[in-house]
Amino acid sequence: MKTTYWPDEYVTKKRTAEEAVAMLASGRRVFIGSSCGEPRRLAEALVASARHFSDIEIVRLMSLENSPITRLAGDDRVENISIRNIYQGSAGAAHLAPNKPFITPMNLSAVPGLFSKNHLHLDAALIQTSPPDDFGWMSLGISVDVGLAAVRAADLVIAQVNSAMPRILGHGFIHVDDVDVIVEHEEDLFTIEQLPELESANAIARLVADMIEDGSTFQLGLGATPKAILLALSQKNDLGVHTQFMINDIMKLMSMGVITNRYKGVNDGKAVASNAAGSSDLYDFLHDNPSIEFYPSDYVNNPRIIASHKCMVSVNMVMEMDLTGQAAVDALPGNFFAGVSSIPEFVRGAAASPGGKSILLIPSTSTDGRVSRIVPFLDSGAVVVPRGEVSYVVSEFGAVNLFGKNLQERAVAMISLAHPDFREKLLAAARQQGIISRARRLTDSLRGVYPAHLEELRTINNEKIQIRPAKPVDDRRIQEHFYALDKKDVIARFFHEKTCFVRKDMEAMFETDYIKDLTLLAVTGEFGFGTVIGIGAYMLEDESGIAEVAFSVARPWQGKGLSSILIKKLANAADANGIKGLVAYIDPINQGMIHLFHRLPYVVHRKRNEDFLELTCYFNEPKNP
Repeated sequence: MKTTYWPDEYVTKKRTAEEAVAMLASGRRVFIGSSCGEPRRLAEALVASARHFSDIEIVRLMSLENSPITRLAGDDRVENISIRNIYQGSAGAAHLAPNKPFITPMNLSAVPGLFSKNHLHLDAALIQTSPPDDFGWMSLGISVDVGLAAVRAADLVIAQVNSAMPRILGHGFIHVDDVDVIVEHEEDLFTIEQLPELESANAIARLVADMIEDGSTFQLGLGATPKAILLALSQKNDLGVHTQFMINDIMKLMSMGVITNRYKGVNDGKAVASNAAGSSDLYDFLHDNPSIEFYPSDYVNNPRIIASHKCMVSVNMVMEMDLTGQAAVDALPGNFFAGVSSIPEFVRGAAASPGGKSILLIPSTSTDGRVSRIVPFLDSGAVVVPRGEVSYVVSEFGAVNLFGKNLQERAVAMISLAHPDFREKLLAAARQQGIISRARRLTDSLRGVYPAHLEELRTINNEKIQIRPAKPVDDRRIQEHFYALDKKDVIARFFHEKTCFVRKDMEAMFETDYIKDLTLLAVTGEFGFGTVIGIGAYMLEDESGIAEVAFSVARPWQGKGLSSILIKKLANAADANGIKGLVAYIDPINQGMIHLFHRLPYVVHRKRNEDFLELTCYFNEPKNP
């Protein structure tokens, strides 16, 4: 029966870092806490004595570039220590080369079981903790992830006790009794600065924000756009957080009251994570904060747990995608973490959540603009997210939903997200691969830049309607709109009976450059699977400098103001694009269209022809107030 008091044991277990490391033996396997919670003093002592050991294997998650162990991995002179990096990303980046032979691809949720089931026996674990509380409990602080399982599985546990480590609530505590050696050493924790935002970040962030509804729970992967995305979320309400990494901008949204965790459905009222990476202010914010709990990775990254949240949205940056939707992900320089290992799990979990979605972000080019990040195909070894699990994809040139799409639809969608400078080559590659038929043409859209600022969400009769520019992927739903129109509405739109709406005849509506030609759609239903209920388009008549407009609205939605919304947006866009005015050719009995045109704030000129009425307005002729 145990009779000693924990403070007495704490004192007897104290050692220097050098004394503690000397307790390790050659031929053993040693776990070292990773990311910003790496026990740096212990790691430095181990590195300093590396030449005194032989065949020690270090196990850790991929960590910071400037950590002692990362530097050791790149030192060719040290051959008596190997490093097993648990990392599920592609290993094509140059800065990963020293680690490539030792990369162990695993989903993060499976790593605790790797230790606890003794599949990978741990002889020792080197961790960092907060000082013990009055009851002898020490917090693993900002690096809970797989550390708790390592402590429970290791034969020898050495803890660096650091007063700078925050005490974070949740399931990341160990007792002094669980530790064999204590090394007291106070030092600043690793911090990471905000990565510089890409030029594309704001455009991507705006599109992503439109996809995240009030009350959603979200996960945000580490990458180059979180600052812009979180700024875009600043107008949302009652968001929740279930993520691998807590970062500075999540702290800001919590402080602003945007994140309340009120409607998560799991751990309501609590922001849940397993790691933190940011500034010292973030670590202060986490300390004893009752609204934040850290859990191990077999909970946080478990797809079943992720899926149990209401409206779970995962948002992750990928580095490259091919035309079929496969995604490659790398750890970034300055951001050298195992966050990549969590992406497949959050993708699967979010997709299975009620009302949830998985969003992949991809800047269209490298930072210097010379290389397209959307490529004809990926090497199989680079794939982190397989094509069958990819749904929403966002670049600065738009957003698409690949779920349920065939290879041709996927290729057309991915080409629309690419930078215009690379689209023709991608189209040629897709045809060469046989995933786009020769009959499927991409014309004006190859140079068009999707005008996301024209997107608008309206509510009519308690139903949400998205007003947005047409995309090349809208070809089929535009055809379906016309096939579903009432016979009289078809005649009013085309001036004759028409029963066949083949893609070639409709091409001008979805193959636009968004400047000379623009089509706006009114769409109901889920993004990527919506139904077109209204279409408004203008097409520039080159000689006159004015654009012809035409409209069609499904019969159940007529008389509800849709055409008025569309024509006003078309007029504003045409004016901004340097077009002189609009013209409409109307059946004289079509009083609705005549009244619609007269609602524009410009003088309307009427001209009667034999079979139709011609209405024209010029943007430099406003009506008198």
